Formats: sequence, C-alpha cells, structure tokens
Amino acid sequence: MIKGIGLDDEGRCRHWHSFHDVVANRCAQCDEFYACYQCHDAMVTHHFCPMPLTDERVAVLCGACHFGMTGQMYLKANYYCPKCHHPFNNQCARHIEIYFS
Repeated sequence: MIKGIGLDDEGRCRHWHSFHDVVANRCAQCDEFYACYQCHDAMVTHHFCPMPLTDERVAVLCGACHFGMTGQMYLKANYYCPKCHHPFNNQCARHIEIYFS
C-alpha cells in the first residue's frame, strides 16, 4: 500500500525515519501512496504531484494504523492520527506545498 525506499512496517523510509515519520502521501498523478516525495521521485519517471486540498479522496495514510484522511482532515488533525493517536512529524508543515495544492 505504501511505497518507498527502505520502508519499515510503519512506512518510514530512508529519507525520513524518526518515530514520528509515519505519514504517507498520495501522488495526484500516479494515484499511489509514498513515504515521501523523494522516494516517489526516485522510483517513478515523473515528479510528485500534490493533491488538491479540495479533493475528497484519501490523500494521507497513517503508517501506524493505515487510517486514510483527506488533506483537510490531515491538516486539522494537529499532527496526530485521528484513529490511533500516533504522533506525526510536526516539521512536515515546512513541506506542505509539496504534498497539497
């Protein structure tokens, strides 16, 4: 379900692998979930395409429990999974424009 390079059981990759790095994002072009945009760009021939925040499809997966969230749900979750309460990396806010449009 989650793709990436050197993934562990909760979707952490070789680029982002702290306890909090369990968020996988959907690429709007290939419609697949990746641990990070760097994994995506290394594994496919196009660059990661952000999901529109208005899109009602699941845009984010919690790697700990695989709960799916729209972009709006994820942004309102305050860096915790709404289902299992696993904390997310709050530094992801610095990359918001990569994952959402």
